[in-house]
Amino acid sequence: MTSPQPLPEGASWILQITITSAQAAKAQWNEQLDKLRPIAGYDEATQTWSAHVGALNLAGLGTLQTLFDTARAYGTEVRLAPVPVPKSWRGPVFTGDSEIAALIRTQADAGRPLGHLPLA
Repeated sequence: MTSPQPLPEGASWILQITITSAQAAKAQWNEQLDKLRPIAGYDEATQTWSAHVGALNLAGLGTLQTLFDTARAYGTEVRLAPVPVPKSWRGPVFTGDSEIAALIRTQADAGRPLGHLPLA
């Protein structure tokens, strides 16, 4: 998986959530499907689920909670990345100057030594 590109300050974006399903016996696999299917789309080629969140409102937090509960129960891997708003998106969006954008930028910079500038 490629690293997300930094978004320009003030840009609109949504949170892309990618879930890698854990291998499991049929009964456990079906339990994962039951939890993920209502909130995420499945890409058979990459064997990953994906969901998007544009606000940390009740629906957005519910999606995140379900994904992290599923990860804890079944050993799935959940990754979060800010992405530009797709043309087909009709929901709320985050803006680059919000507190959540600052947190995402900080997390993306976590591996960078203090005082080193990010590569643009």
